[in-house]
Amino acid sequence: MAHERIRKFNTRDTYPEQKLDNDLSQAVVARGRTVFLRGQIAQDLDTRESLHVGDAGKQAEKAMSNIAMLMAEAGGSMEHVCRVVVYLTDIRHREAVYREMGKWLKGVYPVSTGLVVTALARPEWLVEIEATAVIPDEA
Repeated sequence: MAHERIRKFNTRDTYPEQKLDNDLSQAVVARGRTVFLRGQIAQDLDTRESLHVGDAGKQAEKAMSNIAMLMAEAGGSMEHVCRVVVYLTDIRHREAVYREMGKWLKGVYPVSTGLVVTALARPEWLVEIEATAVIPDEA
């Protein structure tokens, strides 16, 4: 594991009423090069086209794909992610979004905060995921 993860837990234990399986931590201690990623949405980063209109789960998948691509371009990987912030426009999208996010962050144990907001920058965006990562000096 790239960084020290304090009080690891899985959301299936914290939220048994929801079908979630996210590996998270209460704190992450990291040392190295910090990467701050802009909030990612279901947008093709080359064409700026919005994708998967109306499908929060697919939008989360594209946002996480963008995060993985940007981490690789920064010289890191998903295992270096320390923190995610999830913005939802509707609490009913939470399970679909977190299920998808959990697939990308299995075994990573970042800290996570989730917020429900009135709107995102475009009306077709249902979810935005922001990530902060630290690439260890020895990586």
